[in-house]
Amino acid sequence: MRTKLKTIGHKLAQTGLVLATVSVLGAGTAIAGADTTFNSALTSFTGFLEGSGGRIITVLSLAGGIVGLASGRFSLGQVAIPVGVGVGAGTGVPIVTAAVTATV
Repeated sequence: MRTKLKTIGHKLAQTGLVLATVSVLGAGTAIAGADTTFNSALTSFTGFLEGSGGRIITVLSLAGGIVGLASGRFSLGQVAIPVGVGVGAGTGVPIVTAAVTATV
């Protein structure tokens, strides 16, 4: 019993040390707002999903649904999933972007 308590104590001490280190070292880097490090990548990826990339993903999803229907597995998911992918690719990006950039 004593060995088990000793092991738990060591794990708690290690966890506390890790949390203390992260809070001290990570405090200066947790800045929200004016960081523009990944803006070019975000703009490229958003443009890809809202444009031809989103259409390609939707068509591939629809093709997978049609193959599933042709194989004899008739279910609503074969149609609903491609529709959901298309809606997500077309309108999901602006919704997420608006939610992330909203001022609280």
